[in-house]
Amino acid sequence: MKIKLDIECTPEEARKFFGLPDVEKMQQALVQQIQDKMTENIAGLDTENMMKTWLPTSMKGLDQMQNMFWSSLSGDKPDKK
Repeated sequence: MKIKLDIECTPEEARKFFGLPDVEKMQQALVQQIQDKMTENIAGLDTENMMKTWLPTSMKGLDQMQNMFWSSLSGDKPDKK
């Protein structure tokens, strides 16, 4: 014996029928938090700020970094001054 039922209802009606909780407000709040966090992180990707963070503040620091790169490429040990 086969029984076939076609029920047309919206997801909200099905959720209410089965007694499932309505999590739409919670989901919207979480999505908003994620969007805010992503926007905040993207704002921190300003090129000028990244360069200030990554590059040394003095020419001596830049020279030391260059010496470190050259010594690692050549296999030599870095100079200790």
